[in-house]
Amino acid sequence: MKSYEKLLAENKTWAANKTKQDPDFFNRLVNVQTPEFLWIGCSDSRVPPNEITQTEPGEIFIHRNIANMVVHTDLNMLSVLEYAVNVLKVKHVIVCGHYGCGGVKAAMTRKSIGLINKWLRNIKDVYRFHRDEVDSLLTEDERTNRLIELNVQEQVTNLAKTSIIQKAWKERQAPHLHGWVYDLHDGVIKNIFEMEAGARMDELYEFDNL
Repeated sequence: MKSYEKLLAENKTWAANKTKQDPDFFNRLVNVQTPEFLWIGCSDSRVPPNEITQTEPGEIFIHRNIANMVVHTDLNMLSVLEYAVNVLKVKHVIVCGHYGCGGVKAAMTRKSIGLINKWLRNIKDVYRFHRDEVDSLLTEDERTNRLIELNVQEQVTNLAKTSIIQKAWKERQAPHLHGWVYDLHDGVIKNIFEMEAGARMDELYEFDNL
């Protein structure tokens, strides 16, 4: 059996098992989704959101990109955010990175790797903001993992800078924003940063006409 054919076969097995366990499972999902969470995570294949949080289909709305970035010019991410916040009315937005992230590692070097350079420049900016702290650490792993945490924190802050989030905060005092980091070594998620709905930031980024 070819590798992609195995995926199709496993899908049929999964669907059959779900129906056997809960005959109404797919009927409940087909017409509505009411997730409480939006997950903005890394595209890394080792960090599947549903599996590591033990959630079922329909419980988390998911967007993934390299190094779990919230970039103000990324229309894909912003479209997902607007739909999740304004249509699905999610209560929480989670930015989840992971230790050992290859995107963050690459951004800490001066090596050119093609088109992805343009994306990684956003992480280089985070590194520049926090360079004294990161470079003071003794080992490469410590430096990388600290920048991964700081990058998650910056991306949560970037969420708060959007008019989408600020408008929702004013209208319904939600969603709350969370920054997490997943550890590949033990499978445990670390909560490193939070912003409650309505949290203040530098007034330069606050819209007063929403």
